[in-house]
Amino acid sequence: MKMLGISGTILGAKTAILVEAVLKRAKEKNPEIEIELLDLRDYQIEFCDGRNPELYNEDTKKMIQKITDAELYLVGFPIFNGSFPAPLKNIFDIVHPAVFRHKVMGFVANGGTYQHYLVVENQVKPIAGYLRSFVAPSYVYANGAHFNEANEIVDEDVLARIEALADELVIMQKGLTIKKSE
Repeated sequence: MKMLGISGTILGAKTAILVEAVLKRAKEKNPEIEIELLDLRDYQIEFCDGRNPELYNEDTKKMIQKITDAELYLVGFPIFNGSFPAPLKNIFDIVHPAVFRHKVMGFVANGGTYQHYLVVENQVKPIAGYLRSFVAPSYVYANGAHFNEANEIVDEDVLARIEALADELVIMQKGLTIKKSE
């Protein structure tokens, strides 16, 4: 089983830290799974313009392949001005919807206020539904107060939600794998 964590922003560090925390927790409890972080800060991804995927630059093709090869996803993003960032939307636009179909998808997000968590419910979960992904019911939302000066997650409630989400994603994927093989 391959879990791909996507840090869906080209700015800041907190999103990748949240994604990595869930990936590491899932791996600790399930050593058999393969985890990988796709951090958009490390890629020069072109904007979706409808062309054949083979005509995009190498970074864009690598990103598409990593997403295609994964069996389940943990998607992380910061919330800016009440919405998720364009680089993440670009991924949803550039990767063919069939790639996400019948795969598990979970979310972590970070923002500046306590209310921004609603972006997960009102904007991103509907996109996952459109893509026909199986959406994890819970998610993790953190704001700046949940991190210390070294960008370490220090809030006990957030850490508990990270553990619960890691468990939930793996349990859902394992359940689907059993059903597919029967």
